[in-house]
Amino acid sequence: MKLGIIGTGYVGLVSGVCFAENGNDVLCMDVDEKKIERLKKGDPVIYEPQLEELLKKNISEGRVSFTSSLKEAVQSNDVIFLCLPTPPNEDGSVDMTRVLEVAENMAQYINGYKVIVSKSTVPVGTCERITKMILKKTKHDFDVVSNPEFLKEGAAVNDFMSPDRVIVGTGSKKAAEIMKELYSSFMRVSERFLLMDERSSELAKYAANAMLAVRISFMNEIANICERVKADINMIRIGVGSDSRIGNSFLFPGVGYGGSCFPKDVKGLIKIAEEYDYDFKTLRAIDDINQKQKMLLVEKVKKHFKGDLAGKIFTIWGLSYKPRTDDIREAPARTVTEALLIEGAKIQAFDPAANENFKNLFKNNKNVKIFSNNYSALKNSDGLILITEWNEFRRIDIDKMKSLMKTCVIFDGRNIYSPKTLREKGFAYYGVGR
Repeated sequence: MKLGIIGTGYVGLVSGVCFAENGNDVLCMDVDEKKIERLKKGDPVIYEPQLEELLKKNISEGRVSFTSSLKEAVQSNDVIFLCLPTPPNEDGSVDMTRVLEVAENMAQYINGYKVIVSKSTVPVGTCERITKMILKKTKHDFDVVSNPEFLKEGAAVNDFMSPDRVIVGTGSKKAAEIMKELYSSFMRVSERFLLMDERSSELAKYAANAMLAVRISFMNEIANICERVKADINMIRIGVGSDSRIGNSFLFPGVGYGGSCFPKDVKGLIKIAEEYDYDFKTLRAIDDINQKQKMLLVEKVKKHFKGDLAGKIFTIWGLSYKPRTDDIREAPARTVTEALLIEGAKIQAFDPAANENFKNLFKNNKNVKIFSNNYSALKNSDGLILITEWNEFRRIDIDKMKSLMKTCVIFDGRNIYSPKTLREKGFAYYGVGR
């Protein structure tokens, strides 16, 4: 099929490259001409495993190309995906400016039947809203379809190529058949195509992310209780996860969730509920719990040093909100860094992928230094704070760490180290729920 992808952010680029990998002709469009030039050269701009390799392959084989022309992206393709940013407003509602602007502008270029696919996470009723806008500006037939993405950063290519499910919301039989055919090559092993109405499809994405946020925050709450009753959250996690009704996913305690989806979608669903006169008390509590959990390690640091952090140097390992991505949006490392700076501390940090993004975020603060490897960031450190559980951090040279650090104390925000081993080596150790 001939596909147009409007927006080359995380979702748009991964979607475009993966569709091309399965034999479609894909034209990706973005208003950022500098970004388009980088993409044409095979530079994916973002960090995502396998993406650069597939991008270069499909450019060389002529299946994916790039443009800054909305007209070209619309008129030369049969199915148009809207993969546009929907950031949160200050009140938690969704900023639909970019989506609606593009929908209105593209209407004038429609030159025949098109399937317009809403791929972004959008409020309930967005497909209807886009349909009404386009109807005012074209006489050509078209259908607006909801097709939310379910990509995990760090595993997005695999998620797209072998999806758990593909949800399509439409009342049009014609559009449904086109979408089913488009995704058929991704479902050779089993059928995972779920057809429903547009509003259910739009809400499904919010519901899925909210449910996962609930699991994470619930386990964090249990971990906090564990510390008070002297129980071990890892043992509890195994016991709970062994129940087939619950399963093992998203039961690991830590320092809160971050990223571009969970925080935004939890707040977004709260606002959607408000618009329909419903107080979503569960999600309000989850949002509050998560904000407090991000401060957990800061409170442990302050307690260990009896509240005096002025002039102390702390090393942070892991700046992205999760491993295998360079995304620092809503990352706990940002919250921890900002809180420690307020207390007068200095930060020495390292991340395998997010160094540049973090450096740009704190470029005007001389008390934040970014290092090229994890051990160099430990020199003269008063304490190590482990926030993101990259594999590089799991196997450590404890003796080397001890020789570099001024104070041998570790605040393990992901419970990846053995308290017994570290304490035997002379380290003070603090975990989560242990």
